[in-house]
Amino acid sequence: MRGAKNIQLDLNNPVFLESWFALETAEAERVRSAFEKIHKLPWPEFYKSKGFEWEKVDSIPAPDGIDALYTFRVTDSVRGVAYRDGNYLRVLLIQPDHDATYGKK
Repeated sequence: MRGAKNIQLDLNNPVFLESWFALETAEAERVRSAFEKIHKLPWPEFYKSKGFEWEKVDSIPAPDGIDALYTFRVTDSVRGVAYRDGNYLRVLLIQPDHDATYGKK
């Protein structure tokens, strides 16, 4: 994708940081590695990637000022909740329990 900018990451949300720091060391490293891969992609490639499975979540209302929330696969056992803000992927949390990510438990 010539001319497409790589995704910028916002990983500063306190809920995200708590959930990341609570992971066991090996899983936390897999999460870091996944974000490194995401950061190297432009948005069109991220959207098309079957590995990340970016999908809109209708079961969780988006906060004021955010159009929609999305989930994506971070690792085999962790999904993230985030939204796109321009070129930024603003990560709100990661959740090892896939069903809980969708608000189903």
